[in-house]
Amino acid sequence: MTGVESFFLRRNLAPDGWTLRVFPYSSLGEPVDAVARRCARYARMLALRTLAPVHLVGHSLGGIIVCRMFELGLLAADRFSGDFCRVVLLGSPVNGSQSGRALAALGPMGALLGKAGREVLACDSPGGGRCRRWGHEAQVGVIAGNRPNGLGHLIAHMNEPSDGTVAVSETLLDGAAAHCVLPVSHMGMLMSEEVAGCITSFLDHGQFDVATT
Repeated sequence: MTGVESFFLRRNLAPDGWTLRVFPYSSLGEPVDAVARRCARYARMLALRTLAPVHLVGHSLGGIIVCRMFELGLLAADRFSGDFCRVVLLGSPVNGSQSGRALAALGPMGALLGKAGREVLACDSPGGGRCRRWGHEAQVGVIAGNRPNGLGHLIAHMNEPSDGTVAVSETLLDGAAAHCVLPVSHMGMLMSEEVAGCITSFLDHGQFDVATT
């Protein structure tokens, strides 16, 4: 994930006054915890350079990386808690991934999940995700999509609301401050102005400006 995939999201957020930084990582070659440790070092460095809050936004597997940073206790409590930090997860399968498990079952095709993907997406059973409970001071908001346009939908034959890759139920995070479902696909949420508006609303006020679930 080089950051190119977030170009439209960053373009939609910039007019709202955010100073944006991208953290690139290799989902194919790096384990989840290794990525989490590198990302935490980067976030701490940003926090040292500014008095302003440093918020975190993660899409899909990126949201799992954010969860792991908090679970591993890698972020300083004084700068990444309460009003000093809010977190938004976009289409992150915090409860495991049906499409990930289906892809892993396809033999050689499962290599597309990479090291990080196999750790958190191809878990053996539903609900086997590593981030099912948010017990940290930083507020977290979760955005899910229900427009099923994506390869994951074809691989897993999901028969429940999903963004085409991740089911809405797989994004439900116990302890989250807010959860909303928007008419976007898994990759389409990165291009959506409505999603960008919801991110801004949550980072500013700790709530979404649409009906929550």
